Amino acid sequence: MQRWRGLDAAPSGWRRSVVTIGVFDGVHRGHQAIVGEAVARARAAGVPSVVLTFDPHPSEVVRPGSHPSVLTSPRYKAELVEGLGADVLCVLEFTQEFSRLTPAEFAHLALVEHLHATAVVVGENFRFGHKAAGNVAELARIGDRFGFAAAGVPLVRDGDTTISSTYVRGCVDAGDVTAAARALGREHRVEGVVVRGDARGRTLGYPTANLRTAPHAAVPADGVYAAWLVRGGERLPAAVSVGTNPTFEGRERRVEAYVLDFDGDLYGAEVALDFVASLRAADTMTFDSVDALVAQIGQDVTNTRALLLP
Repeated sequence: MQRWRGLDAAPSGWRRSVVTIGVFDGVHRGHQAIVGEAVARARAAGVPSVVLTFDPHPSEVVRPGSHPSVLTSPRYKAELVEGLGADVLCVLEFTQEFSRLTPAEFAHLALVEHLHATAVVVGENFRFGHKAAGNVAELARIGDRFGFAAAGVPLVRDGDTTISSTYVRGCVDAGDVTAAARALGREHRVEGVVVRGDARGRTLGYPTANLRTAPHAAVPADGVYAAWLVRGGERLPAAVSVGTNPTFEGRERRVEAYVLDFDGDLYGAEVALDFVASLRAADTMTFDSVDALVAQIGQDVTNTRALLLP
């Protein structure tokens, strides 16, 4: 898959393509349906498929300070999009100037002038242009004018629930990583670099990898989780604590992973945590004694082992 930064990265001589547009944060099941439809149409037409996305998140530009938590890092989003078969991922810088383009101006600039779209595939609730004035019907009218077809893909539902990035964020914020995984079609992932903490876990007999996560990363609610720690091609079972270590009057919110049966050094490593299940919630994080805490950690490890290594 080609990865472009900006529309000007399109190579000279670029011809026709099928384009899909969106932030695609999470690349959840709904996004997968949209990208999948674009890829299928492109292959049928014998042209490349282009996934057009934005950075930074449009809401941060339109309403500064409102940046939502981020479900997928740019790198992981690209990996997921590539796995769906897209030929090109084009990341477009979202600026104040760009946000003021009318629907027709955006379509002409991106879809006609640079990407030469023969078809544009979006979700049925797609909005675009200044003040989100454009919708699928408007996109179709513009397409009639400029020579591309427009298709709105139905939203994906799980029972009465519509799958969306907002819904997934809500699940993660509530610590319901199981529901988040159903909506995503895979476990929710948090990435980070392992940094040195206060080494208290080692003194308790459970040394942990302390993750420094990216700003705005969608970290699950305080609690303890069973997860896979991913390092390169390895997937290692881990019991993960998210919170402030209230037993020791901690104030800094941390993500700490105890990797089962691991005796190596992770300091400085770029790793990811794929959250599988919640083991206990934030209201069970404080203990009257260190011995009680150690006993509970032992039970967390046992429960993690049972879930991940049955």
